[in-house]
Amino acid sequence: MTLAPSVLAADFGRLAAHVRQALEAGAEWLHIDVMDGHFVPNISFGAPVMRGLRSLADEFGVPLDVHLMIEQPERYLEDFADAGAALITVHQEASPHLHRTVQAIKALNCQAGVALNPATPLVALEDIAADLDLVLIMSVNPGFGGQAFIESSVDKVRRCRTLLAGTGSRAAIEVDGGVTPQNAGALLEAGASVLVAGSAVFKGDVAENVAAFQRVQSARGAVYRA
Repeated sequence: MTLAPSVLAADFGRLAAHVRQALEAGAEWLHIDVMDGHFVPNISFGAPVMRGLRSLADEFGVPLDVHLMIEQPERYLEDFADAGAALITVHQEASPHLHRTVQAIKALNCQAGVALNPATPLVALEDIAADLDLVLIMSVNPGFGGQAFIESSVDKVRRCRTLLAGTGSRAAIEVDGGVTPQNAGALLEAGASVLVAGSAVFKGDVAENVAAFQRVQSARGAVYRA
């Protein structure tokens, strides 16, 4: 399991300090949710804020995982790559020329991901899966943090794993939206390997919240060893 705290849920009044708490507790990626107020009904931040977190990510040796919830994402790929992105994920729904966009991400020496909204069928990935490093399954409708987890997402993850195996893709499956220690085990069992958590990490005791996710992974490891 890779835990990727969503910076969107952090306290922006003390952003660097709050993110540092998550990294010191053992978080392995930083998830950067970029919203434009058009593709989703909210506005978050852009490359300058991400650039401000780059030194912190470098200090802990963690990648910046950028999720572009924006229209025409191809216009901004270079900006986010220059700001330090290791992975850039675009939405299938926002990218009419998806293959070209994926290749453009890779040309910037970043790993390429594609996200699917809850109502978007997995068949949309069939012809691009082999080219991907990451598939992001949205388990809430994108735009706002703190939403309730859509339970059918667990089965979608399971079906996604089958689709990826059938296409020979080695892409990781990431899940974003309403992820908590209570549903993390089911998601991992279904085939997810990267869990994005916002409120479940940054609301309350950050170190204890990260530890709760780590206990889920430890419990699964104990079952496999037995």
